[in-house]
Amino acid sequence: MYAPERHQSILETARAQGRVEVAALAAALDVTPETVRRDLSVLERQGLLRRVHGGAIPVERLGVEPGVAVREGLLAAEKARIAKLALEEVPEDGAILIDAGTTTVRLAEMLPTDRPLSVVTHSLPVATVLAGRPNVTLHLVGGTVRGRTLAAVGPWAQRELAEIQVDVAFLGTNGLTPERGLTTPDLAEAAVKRALVACARKVVVLADHTKLGRDDFAHVVGLEAVHVVVTDSGADPDLARAVVEAGPVVVLA
Repeated sequence: MYAPERHQSILETARAQGRVEVAALAAALDVTPETVRRDLSVLERQGLLRRVHGGAIPVERLGVEPGVAVREGLLAAEKARIAKLALEEVPEDGAILIDAGTTTVRLAEMLPTDRPLSVVTHSLPVATVLAGRPNVTLHLVGGTVRGRTLAAVGPWAQRELAEIQVDVAFLGTNGLTPERGLTTPDLAEAAVKRALVACARKVVVLADHTKLGRDDFAHVVGLEAVHVVVTDSGADPDLARAVVEAGPVVVLA
């Protein structure tokens, strides 16, 4: 197993179990404890884990939200597949809204160039991708920009979103559970995401499999407000079925 594969396995285990221990990881991965400690150090430098005596804890357990630069390189292939499949939800004629997030940026990059599109976003990275597209009429929502997500939040953003209606909103999320729906670490982000949902006729959530089953601090909306969840084939089948039972269609990329 190559180092990047170990890192992904360690991170997924930490998020699923709440913590990881060096000895158990060394046995499971068939490597030395020294190799595991180096891997944990790498993941800590990337802002994904926090080292503790004998192991590590995922930063989500500590209320720490990784920044955009950290998240961009994670599960890149899965995010690309999700974004490509989500293109099927883009209407032939109408307006769409694209939320902040690394998977939603991939969707913006893949939007068709052969027809006019009206796109609303509060995400600076999404706006940067689309600003030069001659076929896109871009509407940028203002507000206070969060450094973690490079997204506009606050009352200004909420007021602007309350004045519009789009055909489809493509949302990102930090966490998604059948019981609590969509969640995110930040209250201001959660408030804007609720405004995104409220102004859309159809809500499509783009979430890789590590987001399913994760429950963050701030509640956004329940799954009854979501029409489609696009995730990847790494999603736990039982969890995916529970999500379907809560309301939305689940599509695997």
